[in-house]
Amino acid sequence: MITILCSGSRGDFQPYIALAQELKKLGKSVRIVGGKSFEEFIRDYGIDYYPLSADYQSATIDPKLLQDAQSSDNPLKMILTFNKMKKYVIGLTEEMFNACKESEMIVYHPGCSIGFFAGETLGIPSVLASPFPMHKTTEVASLIAYGKTKMPKALSYKILQGLLWMAGKTGIAAYYKKVYSRLPDHFGSPFEKTDKTHPSIISCSNHVFPRPKDWNANIHQKGYWFVEESLDYTPSKELSTFLSNGEKPVYIGFGSVFDSKHKIETIRLIIDALAQSGKRGIICGMGEIENLPNNIFAIDSIPHSWLFERVSLVCHHGGAGTTAAGFKAGIPSVIIPFSNDQFAWAHRSYDLGVGSQPIYRKNLTAEKLVTAIHFALKDQIVKNAEALGKNIATENGAKACAKIIVDVLEPILNQNCVHPYLHSL
Repeated sequence: MITILCSGSRGDFQPYIALAQELKKLGKSVRIVGGKSFEEFIRDYGIDYYPLSADYQSATIDPKLLQDAQSSDNPLKMILTFNKMKKYVIGLTEEMFNACKESEMIVYHPGCSIGFFAGETLGIPSVLASPFPMHKTTEVASLIAYGKTKMPKALSYKILQGLLWMAGKTGIAAYYKKVYSRLPDHFGSPFEKTDKTHPSIISCSNHVFPRPKDWNANIHQKGYWFVEESLDYTPSKELSTFLSNGEKPVYIGFGSVFDSKHKIETIRLIIDALAQSGKRGIICGMGEIENLPNNIFAIDSIPHSWLFERVSLVCHHGGAGTTAAGFKAGIPSVIIPFSNDQFAWAHRSYDLGVGSQPIYRKNLTAEKLVTAIHFALKDQIVKNAEALGKNIATENGAKACAKIIVDVLEPILNQNCVHPYLHSL
């Protein structure tokens, strides 16, 4: 059994579903560990699931703290918010450790760094699986600084890795002191501890952020990890009719960072912008909306892989998964970042020539959105986006990274002996 530890929102789980799908194709038994709110979502893809007792949706987290986390627009705010939220994951550390027992290998999200220490304690290999580039390099700033904040590259990675380590270290320390009366061996940030039995795999296209030449040879970036949808999506009659009755619409959706408290003003802004730009639009994930004009259709949720091939551009918050889906579809982007790494994806889209300049959420107006839509639909931007989509289609990151995982695991299983990293407690 390969155990994948994951955390975050629904979009954060999707790359790990893709990885699990490819591991199953290679004949491996695999399960994903995560918050209980996502069990049905994961199992619908035929992936085994180990539900934790809580997650950010079901835990009694202060709503204001969640709002702060979704609007942290500079490193200091990120540090303060992460520090406040760490107490909510302390109790889940023991559950994640228990989920790893009797596993052959642990694959872990950087927000679940207990995976590294559980691997050492249980004597099994562990793989850091990151949904974005996060390892130190002198070639480009980290995702918390790229395009937005001027700081030394080395410092930007120290802060990024420090934030991710902060999310897990308190719970790890508390668990080990409770169970073993001491800290685990090699206690400290594990993210740069890569070797042949502890490789790192990254979900990112080399056509978006090329793999840095100064990375450790055991850090692998082979392309995005895209989910294979288990069933063909069948749209409603109303959606099919809307799509067929005019030019391709603009997609607008802000995923899990959308705050319903701002629903009325946000909808009004979108209606105004689409009217001024003369475009049709599909609004996604903003709940039921009454009295929409005929040029706009509202939906709750829909597979990006299906819809993005049928729209003219994607306007979104800049989540890593949504950004990747837009790039893959070969259509231009208008990215309105709210927090954290979203600013980096927004700036990268513009730097690649496949989208408009970022519009930070706090600065968003209908007029700015109109300007961004017109810019993104320029012929050259459209051509660049199409070219990027074709390049991304040449990669299969999930398949390649699943093969790396199996290549690490097979020699250990074939030896039919105790893993060399097993040590007594």
